[in-house]
Amino acid sequence: MFKALGDPTRLRIFEYLRCSCGPLAVADAGEIRQVSGPTVGEVCCCITGADKITSTISFHLKELRNAGLIVMERRGKHMVCSVNEQAIAAIADYFKSTQIQDCCEDTSNVKRNP
Repeated sequence: MFKALGDPTRLRIFEYLRCSCGPLAVADAGEIRQVSGPTVGEVCCCITGADKITSTISFHLKELRNAGLIVMERRGKHMVCSVNEQAIAAIADYFKSTQIQDCCEDTSNVKRNP
């Protein structure tokens, strides 16, 4: 999960999805409807400002999905994106359970490069 979030573009996408609430989807015929998360097109517009979905954004969304950080669901003609709440809970649990002592153990026997 952390490797996926290490990329600045993926982090921006993840933050956008985490903060999104109540977006609308517009179908090709012009119908507007409420969805549970932003569509891939909305993510692309927000991140790149482009009207079309770029291959770069598609790649980053795929990486986030493969890492388990986001969920993508087809709704008619639209792909709707949302943050995987279990992933957020797992990240929070990791930081809650990691104690400073674990990271700062005696490293006097560790060889260092000059």
